[in-house]
Amino acid sequence: MQDTQEYKNKKAFFEKVITLYGRNVVIEILQDKSIEIHKLHMANSNKSDGAIKKILLLARERGIEITHHDKAALSRISKNAKQDQGVAIDIISKSYQSADAIQELKSYRLIALDGIHNPQNLGMIIRSCAAGNVDGIILPKKNSAKISPLVVKASAGTLFKLPIYFCQKLEDVLREIDDADIYALSLEAKKELYSIQEGKKSIYVLGNESEGVSPEVAKLCNEKLIIEMNRDVESLNVAITAALIAFMQK
Repeated sequence: MQDTQEYKNKKAFFEKVITLYGRNVVIEILQDKSIEIHKLHMANSNKSDGAIKKILLLARERGIEITHHDKAALSRISKNAKQDQGVAIDIISKSYQSADAIQELKSYRLIALDGIHNPQNLGMIIRSCAAGNVDGIILPKKNSAKISPLVVKASAGTLFKLPIYFCQKLEDVLREIDDADIYALSLEAKKELYSIQEGKKSIYVLGNESEGVSPEVAKLCNEKLIIEMNRDVESLNVAITAALIAFMQK
């Protein structure tokens, strides 16, 4: 029993760990003392240049564990051998949590992402939601952009200011929620976004940049909504759509 609980605790801990990479990104993270860091990973092949010296100095000043790996092992950690520059860092994000936690919330406005692949879009969505009237983002691990240095840059420092609920597939989460209004943003909808009366629990689903909300996810939504536009403009960028929802009046 004790071993089972220890395994669950360990799994829960590592689910909150986000690994980022790249020398400039790692320096920025190390300089931000509000970010909790688990471990710094370095390639043995790194030359002791200015950036590497600065990274090691900052890590030692903060008392962060430093581990050294061969280049192949570091690439497996960063999952991006072409861009990791021999450096990766594990961040403990308390705002990054399992979508199971949604069931414990008594009220919320959430934005769920279905097939968003562009990391800049993801970063801008996070920024808009953090600034606006949104309580969190549901982000699937499959068929989605991952939290990466590009997402961090596009979010402009807001990544850890808003709950991000991770799941394997968005469909699995939506099937389990039976007490919320789930809206799919769609160009095929008849009802306008700003005409709805929100309940205590609302989820707005934003779809893929080119194909929109997938048929599988659309079936699980209560209603489709559209943003009416003028001058024959067909659609908006998904990050702009997220911003409009984020700043709707509650």
